[in-house]
Amino acid sequence: MSKSTNEELLALIEKAVAGDKESLETVLLSVQDLVFNLSLRMLGTFPDAEDASQDILLKVMTHLSSYRRESAFTTWVFSIAVNHLKDYKKHMFAKFPLSFEFYGDDIQNADIHKVPDLTQDVEKSILAEELKLSCTNVMLQCLDAESRCIFILGTMFRIDSRIAGDILGITPEAYRQRLVRVRRKMADFLSEYCGEYGQGKCRCADRVNYAIQNHRIIPKMRSFTSAPALERTALEVKEAMEEIDDLSQTFSFCKTYQPPESLKKFMEDFLNGASYSVVANAKPSGDEKMHDTGRV
Repeated sequence: MSKSTNEELLALIEKAVAGDKESLETVLLSVQDLVFNLSLRMLGTFPDAEDASQDILLKVMTHLSSYRRESAFTTWVFSIAVNHLKDYKKHMFAKFPLSFEFYGDDIQNADIHKVPDLTQDVEKSILAEELKLSCTNVMLQCLDAESRCIFILGTMFRIDSRIAGDILGITPEAYRQRLVRVRRKMADFLSEYCGEYGQGKCRCADRVNYAIQNHRIIPKMRSFTSAPALERTALEVKEAMEEIDDLSQTFSFCKTYQPPESLKKFMEDFLNGASYSVVANAKPSGDEKMHDTGRV
């Protein structure tokens, strides 16, 4: 982020804190992509990511006066989002947790060839692409929440280890070490089982009907292939993280997506509704004040 752009953002934050609704909306929209894409990778599905993004953006809004400029604004927002998402229990995979063992067993032993055609006249290649994008995203759910977060920050957002360590409350060295381990774990699984990104026998085109039967994809509701991808990363403020391994190409599937229009509309409706005045007039209590680490 350029100096002038950063100064413009800080000026908008000041206006927003002073009660300027238009400035507040601009500030929230500036981090909407970041919040949504982090939520999508942490939680696995578009509906869950949208719900969590609403919560996080509201938390950013209600604690905006607590931002002290001790870190970049996006770092502060990341911290809020990470702390919210690590303990988030309202998503599908909190109720139905996954593991690499389960995923691997399903790939090796599922009887995929006895399932009838369930494609509902949707081209199979489109459904195979939907399954590939969905599968690699859902595979992240096999990691514990903090490891998942480390993987996403380092692989998708490519955040510098000093900043990522500060967000997670660990040293940069510990962050780098854990990132190497979790990236290797993901890469080893892909190499063993996945035919798209590794040497495994699993092919998305062969598993389309099986995936539909098990509600992993829905032909008429293709979230990943229907959502517009962002042409740039959702985070622009830092250069690429220092290269710590040679796995960048392995994780080329980590795209960023435009948030659904309904998320923007939610914020617009909230800012124009009665609830906004209640929140705007409320002051965080001593227990609720949020430091620049994003921790309450």
